[in-house]
Amino acid sequence: MNPLRTYVVFAALGFRRYSAYRLATAAGAFTNSVFGLLRAPITMAVIGAAGGELAGYGALEGATYAWLTQAVLTPVNVWTWDELALRIRSGDIAVDLARPVDLQMTYLAADLGRAAFQVLPRGLPPLLVGALVTGLALPTTVLPYVLGLIALALGVCVSFACRWLVNLAAFWLVELRGVLTLHMVAVGALSGLTVPVHWFPDWLARIASASPFPSMVQAPVDLLAGRVQGVEALGVIGVQVAWFLGVLLLGRVVLARGVRRLVVQGG
Repeated sequence: MNPLRTYVVFAALGFRRYSAYRLATAAGAFTNSVFGLLRAPITMAVIGAAGGELAGYGALEGATYAWLTQAVLTPVNVWTWDELALRIRSGDIAVDLARPVDLQMTYLAADLGRAAFQVLPRGLPPLLVGALVTGLALPTTVLPYVLGLIALALGVCVSFACRWLVNLAAFWLVELRGVLTLHMVAVGALSGLTVPVHWFPDWLARIASASPFPSMVQAPVDLLAGRVQGVEALGVIGVQVAWFLGVLLLGRVVLARGVRRLVVQGG
């Protein structure tokens, strides 16, 4: 089978897998919307306490940021993912490695299929609630949405590359919960999910910019909101591409070393 066609099949399977859980999807959309109802007023209050403007965010822009982050967090998947780690621990990874397909690329394709399904049913409800409750400051032209969707897809790719790399630690560690939790905390703190990276003090902003995490959430939110446009928007996308390719390549190297270790342990 043509490799590209193979990856399309895996993406379709990822889409179908998550589309089967309709009640869970509806419950998740409700939860995202409820958290948006909590976060948007708090964000607006913080901006109001700062004098009505904070790092370029007015009250409406702050509320829009809160709703957009609630919309993208599930497609990007900022939560713990341990599917690969469990297969490594159980030894099922040997079956995966025996298949005539690229293991990393098939997992990536499946994750993109998952994200493609979750964009509308998990992302649209918070935005609709936000439009009714606080209003949204969104662009009136098409280009920011096109660039924003590209940035969102790249955010998913960066997130996958990082989650893949963290899961590979299972080749060396018996217990992975601490590593997974640390990764989730780092993403929540540095990606722009909790507060915009633009609000960080200089020292923390430098730490965030030296990590791939802002490329997961802050980048697509900035482009979807029209905060970053033109050449600057292309620069943001370029940074996302660089992080994705860099972490993905690192994941391939670590996988190769882990597989050699697995062969040695298995005799």
